[in-house]
Amino acid sequence: MTSPTSSAAPSSPIVILDDRAHALVLPDAPLRRLATGARWSEGPVWIEETRCLLWSDIPNDRILRWSPARGLDVWQQGVEFTNGHTRDAAGRILHCSHGLRAVYRTGIEPGPREIVVDRYQGKRFNSPNDIVVKSDGTIWFTDPPYGLIVPEEGHGGDPELDDCHVFRFDPATGEVTAVTSLPHHPNGLAFAPDESLLYVSDTAGALPGHGTQHCIYAFDVVGGTRLANGRVFAEIAPGVPDGFRVDVDGRLYTSAADGVHVLAADGAPLARIPVPEKVGNVCFGGAGRDTLFIAASTSLYAIDLATRGC
Repeated sequence: MTSPTSSAAPSSPIVILDDRAHALVLPDAPLRRLATGARWSEGPVWIEETRCLLWSDIPNDRILRWSPARGLDVWQQGVEFTNGHTRDAAGRILHCSHGLRAVYRTGIEPGPREIVVDRYQGKRFNSPNDIVVKSDGTIWFTDPPYGLIVPEEGHGGDPELDDCHVFRFDPATGEVTAVTSLPHHPNGLAFAPDESLLYVSDTAGALPGHGTQHCIYAFDVVGGTRLANGRVFAEIAPGVPDGFRVDVDGRLYTSAADGVHVLAADGAPLARIPVPEKVGNVCFGGAGRDTLFIAASTSLYAIDLATRGC
């Protein structure tokens, strides 16, 4: 249900909660289901060179591919329970692997994998989950325990680290830095358009007995390398803010149990995009980066917007 003051733009599925949201709505753009058949969809990434969208089907240990020309197929099987993906400074694909407890790299076509980073101070990571690359080429990723404690999302095992951190990896020096352990189970992450802020979600509330957190933190990025002043940016309900992305105007699009919630740069709820399945993650793609792709449980959805991803 929406509040009595909520409204939807004519012919649009987007529920407007704040008048500022009208700027992102294309009135005749429907929510489209592009493909289905997954068990749990996560980590979408757009590959412009081949005009396709890749995303993880974690329990089935495979990466799926959708393109306007070919529809749905399996990009690669036996991928060691990948979750989040992004592109590095050279355009290669970075994969967060629960199974390998590592970040690995491939080309834009299936092929050999190269371990990028798998340890901090000689100890294996828990299960790298989501990942972003800063404009300076450094790789930032979250490391919650899900690949160790959720049977269908990894090989299980014991943690070697004393906590769940957000890490920064510098490919130029090989240095790995734990930049925060504030979120109990850090999950999704994204930089603000000017990279002055890093947003990190806490999804400990997703599993019974692991906490009640279902919020997004904001951190100041200090000197381009450190985080400071961690504070709660927004609480997300129903569900948890598993994964999210930011548009060029600083609006944040986060997963939730009832769809995608759109937040202003000040944290205020702007809009909701109802989706008929629980959402795991989102990304922007398409030629103009103005299509929001939504990885939701068994399916991949998309909606065109009057904005672009940053």
